[in-house]
Amino acid sequence: MSNIRLQSGMAAPLFAAADIHGHPVSLEDYRGRKVLLAFFRFSACALCNLRVRRFKERYPQWRSQGLEVIAVFESPLSHMKTYVGAQDVSFPLVADPGAALYDLFGVEVSAEKVQVTLADERTKGFVEEAASAGFPLTPEQGSNFHRIPAEFLLDERGIVRTAHYGRLLTDHLAFEEIDRFAAE
Repeated sequence: MSNIRLQSGMAAPLFAAADIHGHPVSLEDYRGRKVLLAFFRFSACALCNLRVRRFKERYPQWRSQGLEVIAVFESPLSHMKTYVGAQDVSFPLVADPGAALYDLFGVEVSAEKVQVTLADERTKGFVEEAASAGFPLTPEQGSNFHRIPAEFLLDERGIVRTAHYGRLLTDHLAFEEIDRFAAE
């Protein structure tokens, strides 16, 4: 893993990948638009799927304000289509089973943070909320259970405005912060 953690004011590393439908996703092609680049754990992750559902609900408003979303998962394409892909979102879902993009953006793996999350009393509420939304805890063969999520807000020039590296599995950018960024 890269030891480089992005910070506000840094240029986001460029990358080219494909979404789960085979469409190209190049960060350079997003110049002129703001981007929420979200790195999730794996495609069957209940908490991740709940977050994607919330992105899906907000995406029409964000897009009308010029904010695009790219969601990356450390999962093989076949798993992506089975799990998170079933949500039929209108923003790109990128499979990165080899974690090349995670390394490029310095996204962490931490067994310790996973254990702290699991011991946190609030986690049970998040898990129950995900299950009631149709996302039960589901193991994914070969997934990286210890991946910690990260989210980046990139401006129209590809400059990192906010780099949010999760402290726990449940730690994400506040929707209010993303909404403010979209409205700028």
